[in-house]
Amino acid sequence: MVGISFTRLFCSVLLLAGAAIRLGAATSGAGNNWTTPGGTLEGTRFSTLAQITDNNVAGLQEEFSFSTGVNAYMEGQPLVVNNTMYVVGPFPNHLFALDLTHPGQTLWTFSPHVSGAATGKGCCGIVNRGAAYSSSTANSSGENLVIYAAMDNQVFGVNAATGAQVWRTSLGSTRTGQTMTGPAFVINSNGKDIVIVGNAGAELGVRGWVAALDAGTGAKLWQFYNTGPDADVGIDSTFAPYYAKDRGTNLGATTWPGTLYQQGGAVVWAWFTYDSVHDLLFYGTAQPAPWDAEMRANPGGSSDNKWSSTIFARNPSTGKAVWAYQVTPHDNWDFDSISESILATIPRFNGGSPFLAHFDKNGFGYTIDAKTGRVLVANPFVPVNWSTGVNISTGIPTVASGKTTSEGVVTENVCPSPLGGKNYHPAAFSPVTGLFYVPANNTCTNFEALKVNYIQGTPFLGALLTGAAPVNAATFGVGRLIAWDPTTGKEKWGIKENLPYVSGVLATQGNLVFYGTADGYFKAVNATTGQVLFSKKYPQPVSGNAMTFLGADGKQRVAVYTGFPRNRVATDDPYAGALPPALPGTLAAPGTVHVFKLP
Repeated sequence: MVGISFTRLFCSVLLLAGAAIRLGAATSGAGNNWTTPGGTLEGTRFSTLAQITDNNVAGLQEEFSFSTGVNAYMEGQPLVVNNTMYVVGPFPNHLFALDLTHPGQTLWTFSPHVSGAATGKGCCGIVNRGAAYSSSTANSSGENLVIYAAMDNQVFGVNAATGAQVWRTSLGSTRTGQTMTGPAFVINSNGKDIVIVGNAGAELGVRGWVAALDAGTGAKLWQFYNTGPDADVGIDSTFAPYYAKDRGTNLGATTWPGTLYQQGGAVVWAWFTYDSVHDLLFYGTAQPAPWDAEMRANPGGSSDNKWSSTIFARNPSTGKAVWAYQVTPHDNWDFDSISESILATIPRFNGGSPFLAHFDKNGFGYTIDAKTGRVLVANPFVPVNWSTGVNISTGIPTVASGKTTSEGVVTENVCPSPLGGKNYHPAAFSPVTGLFYVPANNTCTNFEALKVNYIQGTPFLGALLTGAAPVNAATFGVGRLIAWDPTTGKEKWGIKENLPYVSGVLATQGNLVFYGTADGYFKAVNATTGQVLFSKKYPQPVSGNAMTFLGADGKQRVAVYTGFPRNRVATDDPYAGALPPALPGTLAAPGTVHVFKLP
C-alpha cells in the first residue's frame, strides 16, 4: 500500500518536585558530548550541562541549521563527539559530519551504497533513528567509529575523522519485507565494544530478531529471534522470568498456531538500554503479526503469542535471555512494547536497586525491577478503556468487556488507538526531580479485524481502523507532556497539546525539559512546574529528539530535528482512520538539524 509508509510514521505523529536526589549508580547523565542515542546507556536523555537554565532559557537563539536535502520525516538525534556533530539522514541514509568549530560547515559526507528497494518495504517512512559512537580504545579496528544501520539492512562502521568506510555488514534482504530503521547501540561488555541492532517489518510478516556485532570489524557475534523455539530465542536453563505466565518450554512456538511464529512480528526497531553494573541489555519487541488476533488463536493451548509485545533482558556478551516480561499477551490492538525501558535508581525506592520505567503503547506506565522483571507499579498514564488494570501479582492485564477484537466485527472506541498512549518517541528522566517526562498521546479507534493471507514482502496487517473521539481531549489534550512519578505511578503535572507527539524529550541539570510538537513548536519548560519558558515555531513538525552538548567555545548548545515528507494522509492506509487530519499549511521540507545557544 502506497500510504502505509507515511501514516504509520504519522501515528507516531499523530520525589518530590524540586527535591535534590543523588545521582545513583544506574542513573548517569550525558556531559559535554552525546555519544549514544539516549545520551546515556541507561537511556535517561538527561544531561548534566547547566549553563542553560530555567532562568535564562528564554533567550535561546538559533545559531545555525543544516539540511540533509531529503524531504522526509527526520527522526532520531545527532551525535556530538569532540566538536564534531554526526547526522544520519533519512534514506538514502547519508552520514554527515559537521565541524562545530565552524558552525554549519561540513567536514565530510559518507554516502553508502544502498538499495532503493528498501523504500517500498518500509511500513513507516524512510526514517532512521540514529547512530552510536565507538572509541578506538574500545574496539579492535584502532579507529574512532560512527556506526549506524541503513534501511536496506546494512550496518556501517565509518571512520569518525575521515568518513571512510571501515566495515560493512549485511543482515538480511528487503525481499522478505525486512528493513532496519532503528538506532545502532554500542556498549562495552567484558572489555569490548559491541553493536546491538534489530530489524523492522512486522506489518509485512517479518520475524523479529536482535543481533550483536563486533564494533571493530562488524562480524556477527550472535543473533536471536524473538519468536519460536527456545533455542531460536536464546532461552536456556538460566532463563528466569519473574511471572508464572512467562515460564515454560518453547513458549515462543507453542503459544502460536502451527508455525505462524515464523511470520509473527515481534521486531525490534526502537531503543535499547543497558545496565553496566549487572551487564544487562534491555529492549522491547513489537506487536504480533497479523493484527487479526483470531488468526493467532491457538486451539487447545495458550494464545499469548510470545514473545511479541515483550520486554527482554539479555546478557549482551552471549545474547542469552535472562528474563522476559510479556506486557500485552495476545495483543489484539497493535500495542507493541517497542518504547524504551529507561534504567534509573532513586534512593529509598525499591531498596535502592535499579528499576526500569516503561511507558507502553497500551497506555500503562510500568515501573519494573531491572534485575528480576517484577512489576512494581503499573498505572494508566493516558485514558485507557481496553483494560481495567494490571495485576502486579501475576503481571497480567485484565481485558475489559467488549474490547477484544473479532473478524467482521467492529470493536468500537478502543483507547488508546494503535498510535499508542506513547509511541517510540522517547521519554526522559531527571535524577534532580526524580520524575520522568513522557510525550503521551490520547487517541482512540474503532477496530475491525480482517482475515489476511501471507505473501512474502507484502503487507500482512489484517485490520481496518476508523476514527473515534479521544477521551476528555478538551482538558487532557490529544497530546500531553506528562511529568510522572515512577514510585507512585501518578502524574505530577501535564501540558496539553493539540496533536499527538512526534518527538522525544530531553531533561537537563538546568531544571529544564525540552520537547517538540507536531504543529512545529520547539519548547523548553520548567522541569519542576511545567511552566513554558521558551517556544520557537517552525513550518514543519519538530520530529526528532532534542539533545545537548558543549560547543568548541565552551558554551552549551541544544539541537533538534525537523522534517516533513508530504502534506496529506493517504486514505488506503489502515492506520488512517485512527489519525487526526493532516496539518493545515504544512509543506514538504528536508530533514534539518537546528542548533541553539544563548547570546
